[in-house]
Amino acid sequence: MNLKTIINAVKGEKWCLLLTTLMRLTVGGVFIFSGFTKGVDPWGTCYKITDYMNALGLTEWTGTALFVAVALAVIEFVLGVTIAVGAYRRGGPILALILLLVMTPLTLWLAVTGAVPDCGCFGDALHLSNWATFGKNVLLLLGVIYLLAFNKALRGVYGPAVQWIVLALSFAFITAIAYFGYFTQPLIDYRPYPEGTRLVSSTVEDSDESEEDFIFIYSKNGEEHEFTIDSLPDEEDGWEFVTRYHARRPHARVIMRNGNATGGIAITDEEGNDVTLDVLADSRRTVLLLFPDLPQVGVVNSFSLNELNDAALVAQADVIGLTPASTQEIEHWKDISMASYPIYNMDDSELKMIARGNPAVVYLEDGVIKWKRTLSSLDGLEQPIELSEMGNAYHAESTLTSLMLAYLTAMIALVIINRSHLMVRYLYYKRNKKKKKQLKTND
Repeated sequence: MNLKTIINAVKGEKWCLLLTTLMRLTVGGVFIFSGFTKGVDPWGTCYKITDYMNALGLTEWTGTALFVAVALAVIEFVLGVTIAVGAYRRGGPILALILLLVMTPLTLWLAVTGAVPDCGCFGDALHLSNWATFGKNVLLLLGVIYLLAFNKALRGVYGPAVQWIVLALSFAFITAIAYFGYFTQPLIDYRPYPEGTRLVSSTVEDSDESEEDFIFIYSKNGEEHEFTIDSLPDEEDGWEFVTRYHARRPHARVIMRNGNATGGIAITDEEGNDVTLDVLADSRRTVLLLFPDLPQVGVVNSFSLNELNDAALVAQADVIGLTPASTQEIEHWKDISMASYPIYNMDDSELKMIARGNPAVVYLEDGVIKWKRTLSSLDGLEQPIELSEMGNAYHAESTLTSLMLAYLTAMIALVIINRSHLMVRYLYYKRNKKKKKQLKTND
């Protein structure tokens, strides 16, 4: 017996149909989760794609990183939905196979070389080691191969006539998620600094601290990576110690620089002095202007930034710019934007974790994050408005709930409309069967 004969022989078995259902839900669920976590934070996915391109020597393609990030999120999410519900029973697994044949060798290369320390396959929602990621892709590959053989033996949730609507609804949902994540802020904040976080504190508890409680940051070839005490790199291989931070409290991290605890972040002036506690005192109202890539900030943004600065001064709040840019780039920006607010230096990776956007705006009261937005999403800057209310127009939780309810309602309504005739036929069949049984009993 050849393989095809064996496959045909077991296709109708109950255990095969049950296993096929399980494979659909498992493989589809992983793709859905992967696509969603990428789509919810397109800025973060873009940063990770840029890391990949730099590691592969494709620096001239980094300008396409955002497009690739959103496209990958959409493809993975839509593909996951189609596999999970049994739509496009042949095409779905084939596309998944093509994707995994690209990603599996790539993750093997990452596991061997460590060129990018975190694959970013689940965004900031779930961090896997490179070897764990490779193992995950191998298991997915086996699941997809199984579906290629047996997926057509089991009917899908939706009929062929409406499967394109499943694609369209899933595309619209994940695109909307990515839209809010890029132009406002991620609808789910998986990073260490969500709203309500105390960004920095002048008092730090040092009790019960041990080396195991710290994350160590080393740099190599201009890139910084994080390590635990059990996985410290060898400095003879070119690794250089940069800093360490306390990991026991992920939402109020303590960074140690030169033996001094400075709080959750580290801000320096143009001379390299740590001024974190000087510029972010607990008792102030503060507006942070974050510029992860200052040279790419358009001059047109300077008008909104200056209006925001004026509004903050009226409200007796401090305005502080933060950027990893050089002194020359900062001075150039001040000249072309006529910025009157001070601008300090801050680590690039930490800056991007606080808020997404270039520029982004973060409002603090007593050192606690009250809201954060991209500058382009703030309206009414030219009108007098209370700073604490400026971010109230965006409610991430309610927005996400509304989008999910709309999507799920549409998907459920579609299956009811599409499959209602099967229920009618089933009830009609049961009714006739009952009648025939009664007639046979009477005879």
